[in-house]
Parts: sequence; structure tokens; C-alpha cells
Amino acid sequence: MGKRLWVERNKDGSWDAFSDDGAHLKFGKGKGQFTPGDLMKIALAACAALSSRMAVENAVGEGKGAKIIVDGTYDADNDSYINFNEQVVIDASDANLTDDEVEKLKKRTKAHIEKGCTVMHTYEQETPVRMDIEVRR
Repeated sequence: MGKRLWVERNKDGSWDAFSDDGAHLKFGKGKGQFTPGDLMKIALAACAALSSRMAVENAVGEGKGAKIIVDGTYDADNDSYINFNEQVVIDASDANLTDDEVEKLKKRTKAHIEKGCTVMHTYEQETPVRMDIEVRR
């Protein structure tokens, strides 16, 4: 079993997400808050960023990372996203890479993301969700 996560509602209508190890995130549907759909896109971008870190650092320098931009097509009739578009932008302007090195970096980055991104692997398949409801009295 993975890390236990939970959400709790705040009096202002926003929500807080927590983890057993102390992580915290505020979300909701108000201005300046991430929606659950936004969090899906953030999860995809974050996974690609973490998965590509080693390939990018090896080519561009320690502490460097890719900027990952994610958008998606929302289907209002089915209340679901039908696809996600992910753009990986690597600032290699200080690295003086040759054309061959740029192509190798693109291939290595893609390979790292395709191999190591659990979120992408999950989104690419049908993922059943089991739900239990408990009412405490």
C-alpha cells in the first residue's frame, strides 16, 4: 500500500490535502486554487519533471530541470479529460550543445519519462477506482 492521503474541508469552502508524512496542499474551485482537474495535470507534469531530472542534469548541468507544461481536452458531456498534452521545455542555452547532443538529450529525456512516470502509465490505461463510503454516527 502507498502513502496514505486524505482531504478535509475548510470553513471557507476550500479543501486541504494531507499525507502521513506531513505534506500539505490547499485546493478547491475558488480563485487562486487548484481544482482536482488541475491536480491531475500537475501530477502528470511533476512525474515527468522528476523522471527526466537525471537526463537533463547530465546534459545541461546539476540543479537544472525541465519546465513541463500540461494541458488537456475536457469533455463536459462525460465530465472527464479525453487527453493530455505535455510539453517538455529544457533550457540548454548555457550548455553549448551540438545538434547531435540536442537530439540525444531529447531521446534520453523521452526514454526516462516513458520508463519512470507512474502517473503517465496510470493515465494511459483504464484504472478502476474502488469506493467505500462510511457514515460515522
